[in-house]
Amino acid sequence: MRIVGFLFSLGPILFGIGFLAPVIASVMGAAGLDAPVGLSAIQFGLITGIILGVIARQRKTWLW
Repeated sequence: MRIVGFLFSLGPILFGIGFLAPVIASVMGAAGLDAPVGLSAIQFGLITGIILGVIARQRKTWLW
């Protein structure tokens, strides 16, 4: 049960990796935007998704 509880506590970070990262990469590709600092679109999406997930986990909400 501890493992399940730990995984649920990582929910926002996993959401950022599993959902937000591909969405960000797809939107960047559709809009014809290049990622900064020579990163690929998915790398930029992963970094952004992880950062937003960590922020949401710390704040305990996705709402600002």
